[in-house]
Amino acid sequence: MNAVTTTPVAQPAPVLDKPLMHYGRRVLDRLAPEAEPFTYRRLEISPLTPHFGAVLSGVDLTRAIGDELAEELRQALLEWKVIFFRGQTGFDADHQLALSRVWGDVEANPFFPKTGTAGISRLAKDARAVGNKNIWHSDHSFMANPSLGAVLRAVEVPAAGGDTMWADMGAAYDNLPADLQERIESLVAVHDWEASWGALMNDEQKAAFRADWPRVEHPVVVRHPRSGRRTLYVNEPFTRFIKGLSEAENRELLDILVLQARIPEFQIRFHWEPDSIAVWDNIATQHYAVNDYFPQRRVMERIAIAGVPLS
Repeated sequence: MNAVTTTPVAQPAPVLDKPLMHYGRRVLDRLAPEAEPFTYRRLEISPLTPHFGAVLSGVDLTRAIGDELAEELRQALLEWKVIFFRGQTGFDADHQLALSRVWGDVEANPFFPKTGTAGISRLAKDARAVGNKNIWHSDHSFMANPSLGAVLRAVEVPAAGGDTMWADMGAAYDNLPADLQERIESLVAVHDWEASWGALMNDEQKAAFRADWPRVEHPVVVRHPRSGRRTLYVNEPFTRFIKGLSEAENRELLDILVLQARIPEFQIRFHWEPDSIAVWDNIATQHYAVNDYFPQRRVMERIAIAGVPLS
């Protein structure tokens, strides 16, 4: 009997019932619900986008910051989430500390190299010390009280490249589907430093740091401590898993959530010039240092502002 041959039937390609990412109009609100815009008398505001990021002018930050100016600076950061200053000639470490204290106490990063001034970390990158901050992240989320913000000063900038990007994580939350917002509302995530900073350490070094820096837990959706606005609070290097979910559920959900920082409408990009300064709200935003400038040199000095427990 002759063998019967059959021709395989081609299977239709799978069809996605919806795009992987939402497209179309975004919800882009600058202020928290029911908040009123602030009237500025000392500062001139030049927005980078209608809802996020602004260059501030009309102020010399090498002079003493009085109460009126300090209040306007606090309001500007609350409204715009990242604020920038250019042409601040003569702005030094003492001025940077004074500006940081407008928002609170200074907090050290346990992993950053230190300068001669307490609380200031120097981040010097060139062809021999390649930058590794090109991942969307929120500073110090591995701490029980994550940093409220940071002040970054350009010391030496490359002729081209070396920009920094920020993402508005309030907008990232606002644009999640309603059923997903409901799903994550009460979830809690574990944050840890070992998968990122620990990759540069041996076992003995990791054990020494672990004694002082255990794993911590934060809500997946936090209420901003000053505006009360709901904000998505997970990031790629430090959020290890969400409690109560299987490994597969964690991977599926975290992949969706961390991708929100990569949506262009939620982002701003800042090109550094000599004597530029950035101040950002570390709870409301994530940031990404673009790693495109080698073998040029890029030197920045950063201060973190001490945080509070998140809820």
